[in-house]
Amino acid sequence: MKKQIEIHKIDISSSLPLQFADEGIKAGFPSPAQDYMEQAIDLNKELIRHPASTFYGRVTGDSMRDEGIEEGDILVIDKSLELMDDDLAVCFIDGEFTVKRVRLEPEAIWLVPSNPDYPLIKVTKENDFMIWGIVTFTIKKNRRKR
Repeated sequence: MKKQIEIHKIDISSSLPLQFADEGIKAGFPSPAQDYMEQAIDLNKELIRHPASTFYGRVTGDSMRDEGIEEGDILVIDKSLELMDDDLAVCFIDGEFTVKRVRLEPEAIWLVPSNPDYPLIKVTKENDFMIWGIVTFTIKKNRRKR
Protein backbone atom coordinates (compact mmCIF):
# COMPACT_ATOMS: atom_id res chain seq x y z
CA MET A 1 0.00 0.00 0.00
CA LYS A 2 1.35 3.41 -1.00
CA LYS A 3 1.64 6.16 1.61
CA GLN A 4 -1.58 8.17 1.29
CA ILE A 5 -1.19 11.01 3.77
CA GLU A 6 1.58 13.17 5.22
CA ILE A 7 0.91 14.23 8.85
CA HIS A 8 1.84 17.66 10.26
CA LYS A 9 1.35 19.22 13.71
CA ILE A 10 -0.77 22.35 13.90
CA ASP A 11 0.43 25.76 15.07
CA ILE A 12 -2.29 27.84 16.69
CA SER A 13 0.10 30.30 18.31
CA SER A 14 -0.80 32.96 15.78
CA SER A 15 -4.09 34.40 14.71
CA LEU A 16 -4.88 35.69 11.25
CA PRO A 17 -8.35 37.23 11.16
CA LEU A 18 -9.75 37.19 7.62
CA GLN A 19 -12.75 39.07 6.27
CA PHE A 20 -15.88 36.93 6.44
CA ALA A 21 -19.11 37.21 4.45
CA ASP A 22 -21.43 36.21 7.28
CA GLU A 23 -24.60 36.75 5.23
CA GLY A 24 -23.68 33.71 3.15
CA ILE A 25 -22.39 33.39 -0.39
CA LYS A 26 -25.10 32.54 -2.90
CA ALA A 27 -24.43 29.67 -5.25
CA GLY A 28 -27.29 30.85 -7.48
CA PHE A 29 -27.82 34.38 -8.77
CA PRO A 30 -25.51 37.04 -7.29
CA SER A 31 -26.99 39.67 -4.98
CA PRO A 32 -25.70 43.25 -5.42
CA ALA A 33 -27.06 44.20 -1.98
CA GLN A 34 -24.04 42.94 -0.03
CA ASP A 35 -20.82 44.41 -1.42
CA TYR A 36 -18.88 44.40 1.83
CA MET A 37 -17.74 41.97 4.49
CA GLU A 38 -19.36 42.10 7.92
CA GLN A 39 -16.86 40.58 10.35
CA ALA A 40 -13.59 38.71 10.67
CA ILE A 41 -13.10 34.97 11.05
CA ASP A 42 -10.09 33.10 12.44
CA LEU A 43 -9.69 29.77 10.67
CA ASN A 44 -7.86 28.28 13.68
CA LYS A 45 -10.96 28.87 15.80
CA GLU A 46 -13.28 27.69 13.05
CA LEU A 47 -11.46 24.48 12.11
CA ILE A 48 -9.82 23.35 15.36
CA ARG A 49 -11.91 22.31 18.37
CA HIS A 50 -9.21 20.36 20.24
CA PRO A 51 -5.80 21.99 19.57
CA ALA A 52 -3.74 19.48 21.55
CA SER A 53 -5.07 16.56 19.53
CA THR A 54 -5.54 18.10 16.07
CA PHE A 55 -3.19 17.63 13.13
CA TYR A 56 -3.12 18.48 9.45
CA GLY A 57 -2.48 15.88 6.77
CA ARG A 58 -1.74 16.39 3.08
CA VAL A 59 -3.37 13.77 0.87
CA THR A 60 -1.32 11.77 -1.60
CA GLY A 61 -3.00 9.36 -3.96
CA ASP A 62 -6.51 9.21 -5.37
CA SER A 63 -8.37 6.48 -3.47
CA MET A 64 -10.93 9.01 -2.14
CA ARG A 65 -11.33 11.12 -5.29
CA ASP A 66 -15.02 10.31 -5.85
CA GLU A 67 -15.72 11.80 -2.43
CA GLY A 68 -13.99 15.00 -3.52
CA ILE A 69 -10.74 14.32 -1.65
CA GLU A 70 -7.85 14.69 -4.05
CA GLU A 71 -4.07 14.70 -4.18
CA GLY A 72 -2.75 17.78 -2.35
CA ASP A 73 -5.88 18.44 -0.28
CA ILE A 74 -5.27 19.16 3.39
CA LEU A 75 -7.23 17.22 5.99
CA VAL A 76 -7.92 18.50 9.50
CA ILE A 77 -7.66 15.43 11.74
CA ASP A 78 -8.90 15.29 15.34
CA LYS A 79 -7.42 12.43 17.37
CA SER A 80 -9.70 13.08 20.37
CA LEU A 81 -12.93 12.12 18.60
CA GLU A 82 -14.37 8.64 18.93
CA LEU A 83 -14.99 6.76 15.70
CA MET A 84 -18.58 6.36 14.58
CA ASP A 85 -19.80 4.19 11.72
CA ASP A 86 -19.23 5.81 8.31
CA ASP A 87 -16.74 8.39 9.65
CA LEU A 88 -13.94 9.53 7.38
CA ALA A 89 -10.80 8.57 9.28
CA VAL A 90 -7.05 8.49 9.00
CA CYS A 91 -6.10 4.91 9.76
CA PHE A 92 -2.75 3.28 10.40
CA ILE A 93 -2.68 -0.19 8.87
CA ASP A 94 0.34 -2.43 8.49
CA GLY A 95 2.85 0.41 8.75
CA GLU A 96 1.06 2.90 6.47
CA PHE A 97 -1.31 5.82 6.95
CA THR A 98 -4.43 5.90 4.77
CA VAL A 99 -7.62 7.95 4.69
CA LYS A 100 -10.81 5.95 4.19
CA ARG A 101 -14.48 5.87 5.10
CA VAL A 102 -14.79 3.37 7.99
CA ARG A 103 -17.73 0.98 8.11
CA LEU A 104 -18.33 -0.84 11.37
CA GLU A 105 -20.09 -4.19 11.28
CA PRO A 106 -20.66 -6.58 14.19
CA GLU A 107 -17.96 -8.96 12.96
CA ALA A 108 -15.77 -6.72 10.81
CA ILE A 109 -14.26 -3.31 10.18
CA TRP A 110 -14.07 -2.18 6.56
CA LEU A 111 -11.95 0.60 5.09
CA VAL A 112 -13.87 1.91 2.11
CA PRO A 113 -12.27 3.91 -0.71
CA SER A 114 -14.51 6.06 -2.90
CA ASN A 115 -12.52 5.35 -6.06
CA PRO A 116 -13.72 2.04 -7.60
CA ASP A 117 -10.18 1.32 -8.81
CA TYR A 118 -9.24 0.50 -5.19
CA PRO A 119 -10.46 -2.55 -3.25
CA LEU A 120 -12.33 -2.54 0.04
CA ILE A 121 -10.00 -3.42 2.90
CA LYS A 122 -11.30 -5.81 5.53
CA VAL A 123 -9.40 -5.32 8.77
CA THR A 124 -8.52 -8.65 10.37
CA LYS A 125 -6.71 -9.72 13.52
CA GLU A 126 -3.62 -10.23 11.40
CA ASN A 127 -3.44 -6.51 10.54
CA ASP A 128 -1.52 -4.00 12.63
CA PHE A 129 -4.38 -1.48 12.75
CA MET A 130 -5.53 1.61 14.59
CA ILE A 131 -7.82 4.56 13.96
CA TRP A 132 -5.38 7.47 14.10
CA GLY A 133 -7.93 10.29 13.94
CA ILE A 134 -11.22 11.51 12.51
CA VAL A 135 -11.24 13.88 9.54
CA THR A 136 -13.27 16.96 10.49
CA PHE A 137 -12.56 19.24 7.51
CA THR A 138 -11.01 19.07 4.05
CA ILE A 139 -9.18 22.13 2.72
CA LYS A 140 -9.05 22.26 -1.07
CA LYS A 141 -7.31 24.40 -3.61
CA ASN A 142 -9.99 25.34 -6.13
CA ARG A 143 -7.90 27.36 -8.54
CA ARG A 144 -6.50 25.29 -11.37
CA LYS A 145 -2.76 25.14 -11.91
CA ARG A 146 -1.59 27.08 -14.94
